[in-house]
Amino acid sequence: MKCDICKKTLAETFLKKIVGSYVKDKKGGLHPVCRECQKKLQSKEELLKNL
Repeated sequence: MKCDICKKTLAETFLKKIVGSYVKDKKGGLHPVCRECQKKLQSKEELLKNL
């Protein structure tokens, strides 16, 4: 799985969960985001602008 903002491959835990989180847009779609992008873009609005 890749980050929707920077297109880097996301690391996974041994239970196949991503190291990062998902951001939900207005239509209800989930977008995976890595920790580095979360640090750069603090608010949900900033993350959604960069998708």
